[in-house]
Amino acid sequence: MVLLLAGTLFGVIGAAEAADINEDFKPSTLNQPGQEYPQVNSQGYARFRVVAPEAKSVTVSLGGNGGTSLTKGADGAWTGTTTGPLDEGFHYYHLTVDGGTFNDPGTLSFYGSIRWESGIEIPAHDRDFYALKDVPHGRVQQVLFPSESTGTVRRAFVYTPPDYERNQSERYPVLYLQHGWGEDETAWVNQGNANLIMDNLLAAGGTKPFLIVMTYGMTNDVKIGELAKFDVNQFERVLVDELVPYIDANFRTLADQPHRAMAGLSMGGMETRWITLKKFDTFSHIGLFSGGTISLEDVDGAPGFKDKVRLVFVSYGSRELDRSSPMRVGNPRETT
Repeated sequence: MVLLLAGTLFGVIGAAEAADINEDFKPSTLNQPGQEYPQVNSQGYARFRVVAPEAKSVTVSLGGNGGTSLTKGADGAWTGTTTGPLDEGFHYYHLTVDGGTFNDPGTLSFYGSIRWESGIEIPAHDRDFYALKDVPHGRVQQVLFPSESTGTVRRAFVYTPPDYERNQSERYPVLYLQHGWGEDETAWVNQGNANLIMDNLLAAGGTKPFLIVMTYGMTNDVKIGELAKFDVNQFERVLVDELVPYIDANFRTLADQPHRAMAGLSMGGMETRWITLKKFDTFSHIGLFSGGTISLEDVDGAPGFKDKVRLVFVSYGSRELDRSSPMRVGNPRETT
């Protein structure tokens, strides 16, 4: 799933049209049914139109330095185009109308930044791998599991591959997949298209079938800048002591360490790192997506790592690798 912050994206239509912009704008694929705006062109520029005749100012949050300011027309509609192309992939955004925060009525909503935000998709050059295709599709189902440690009933989503219902004797490995800060258990399907990625991989013979389990990582009470105060232990109890046994009891899993993986994006990657480095008897495969690194010092300093961990996957975006500020857990070019 690509969740990238845009670069310098402020400006009005007049400023944007000063550049050589292709006028081949089409509605975003994430628009509400029948809605023409927002639109995206072949270069990755985004154009917005919001009907708010009584408003005094309307701004789109995409980009730094104040976002994209819209200009009011005679028809009461506010329009504007970003001054530069957005990065490929999915973006959260919202509107600021006379100082209030609102979602764009033209788009679907996605949970991120600790609220339901508007979303826009800038078509990626490699989007074929997560496209909706005419292939066999798995199921994504909601499950509610008891959590004694929190005194609540909690929610998870479970992806089962297309052959799960047909092959009643088959048992499957499980990936526990965590979202980033500000998101929740809906993110990997709604924004990340994890189910479509799996469907396409399976249809192409690119992977063996397995289950994916996605639950809320209890991340959003901590504020950005205060991540050092985050206590992962409560979520570890929910995940390892409550959710894993529930999934093994209610789905046809291969309920052992060699067939269980954990991975996560951003803060979910940090949670994955913290938990898996202590739980070698639970997880054998580890994936960190822009969420920390695992160094040779980690390997050498963790008894059981070399014997029990079968795979570590670490990925970062190119901008993360190239930025000059030190990373929270070290530069992956040097440590991974």
